[in-house]
Amino acid sequence: MTSVADKLLELLDIEQLEVDMFRGLGSGGETTTRIFGGQVIAQALMAAYRTVEDRLCHSLHAYFIRPGDPSIPVIYQVDRARDGGSFTTRRVVAIQHGKQIFNLSASFHVQEDGWDYQHPMRDVGNPEDWPSRAETREAYVDRIPEKYREEFLRERPIELREVAPRDMFDPEVESDVNQLWFRMEAAKGQSPQMQHCLLAYASDMNLLGSSLRPHGLTWFKGNVMTASLDHAMWFHAPIEFSDWHLYDLDAPWTGGARGFNRGAIYSQSGQLVASVAQEGLMRPIKRK
Repeated sequence: MTSVADKLLELLDIEQLEVDMFRGLGSGGETTTRIFGGQVIAQALMAAYRTVEDRLCHSLHAYFIRPGDPSIPVIYQVDRARDGGSFTTRRVVAIQHGKQIFNLSASFHVQEDGWDYQHPMRDVGNPEDWPSRAETREAYVDRIPEKYREEFLRERPIELREVAPRDMFDPEVESDVNQLWFRMEAAKGQSPQMQHCLLAYASDMNLLGSSLRPHGLTWFKGNVMTASLDHAMWFHAPIEFSDWHLYDLDAPWTGGARGFNRGAIYSQSGQLVASVAQEGLMRPIKRK
């Protein structure tokens, strides 16, 4: 029987249709009602990687344009913007129903030596100190309508442990600063390119939630409409996503029905391996 982790690896192993044109499945990711943002980021990055040799991505910048439809595949068109001596640039457009749903620009860099410096990782304990996502959700199952319980409890490919998880339905006003540990054991032995794509997939998890915390909001509370608007990511060091990584998150600003969110991703040994930034929609829902 295929595991959920193996299904994610298959989801990111996109099909080549033509030169610089690829197809990825829409269904099978983190959500079922629309395509999870991290999924289209990861598939687009993999499409770009299929046109690049001998260098790894160091940064990507993307915009979510329309909600993705999980019932049909996504077509990815790659534009080979530049192949330089040290840097390669690609632009990827994701299409469904004849319209753009997402676009991404990514830059790839040859390996070079330079000066090293990073902010230290916070001490928030070990992954085993905090409950798993399954354990956290199990505590709320009686508060979920029966028709949604199976999806709510469905096994996911990314193992996730929030540091000091808060009440999903009745959250208190809290600091925007928060952390979680995550990994995918099935990533062991995967290529550096797939490691990047898996981390890009996971980087969209809980990120927008940072901007909800100072307002006492969650998705389950039902009084806010949320959506990722854009996504930027920088890769700093080699990644082995089968090991635990700390995602250190904050949201320094909210306003105008939007929130700005940031994340720093550290290996368990304390090395900063990636940085993330995203603006998200957080529109108040007016109750009748």
